Amino acid sequence: MTLAVVRDLRDVRALAGPDELEAFETDVLAGFTLARAAAGLSDGTVSSDVIHLEQVRAWFGRPLWEMEPPDADEYFGKALRATARGTRLSRAQALKTYFLFLELRHKVEIHQMTGRVVECPIEACKLDLADVKWDLGLFGKLHVRHGKGARGSGHRERMVPLINNAGATLRWFVEDVWAQFGDDYARPAVPLLPSERKNADGSPARVGDAALRAALKEAARTHLPDWPDVVTPHVLRHFCASGLYLAGMDLIAIQATLGHAWIATTMNYVHVPGTHVEDAWIAGQQRAAERLKGLRK
Repeated sequence: MTLAVVRDLRDVRALAGPDELEAFETDVLAGFTLARAAAGLSDGTVSSDVIHLEQVRAWFGRPLWEMEPPDADEYFGKALRATARGTRLSRAQALKTYFLFLELRHKVEIHQMTGRVVECPIEACKLDLADVKWDLGLFGKLHVRHGKGARGSGHRERMVPLINNAGATLRWFVEDVWAQFGDDYARPAVPLLPSERKNADGSPARVGDAALRAALKEAARTHLPDWPDVVTPHVLRHFCASGLYLAGMDLIAIQATLGHAWIATTMNYVHVPGTHVEDAWIAGQQRAAERLKGLRK
């Protein structure tokens, strides 16, 4: 059997330069404004959305399609921490609407020009109740279908074991909290994290990212008063990686848990205490002593 040589006849487009990207970004924002107006929104609403986007763009300093989850955490959790809650919610909603527009109208073009896959950096966790696989594996697993990819590479799907007693916590939430929303567990795409807001059919909507961030901030203020503005969703990923490593999990397993493509990325997430070398030496000596016990008999 021989392999045929296949040639891709599509034109290969070079990545766009700064001037071309600047002009394209201006055109995209103009198209967004026209699309919002064509949808029947008032001039005041459209103008407010544009102002919110310009504020985020001024802080970010780069095209918004380059924004990553850590950037959104820093902006909404730190830069806007003294801003009124209504302003933060409106700005987050404008940013999500803009990214939805980018995905629908310009996703392919942006990828061709920059190599990036457009993805909203503040998208709420899109977990459904059915994504909890209670009986899969030794502890049960969570099917993360919309995991964040690095550098705009798109969704990275993975199965995360419910270790550290996460299964028991989820079961408590579903039985004692989730049930209070009165949703039907058999309804297709029923959200794992429902909101008090309702859909058009009366079913609970999916909780928004702003509510999750606000709840995390309030919890940090209550239980970690020295770090009220430090704890963000992305910081929790670093804390998780560090905790798993210090508990003895190897880097390959942590890499799979976090959904990283490269082990080097995982290593950047692991932070160890200043006594890590001494602790590792003591642990090694203890293991050696255990192996020598049998020789003394």
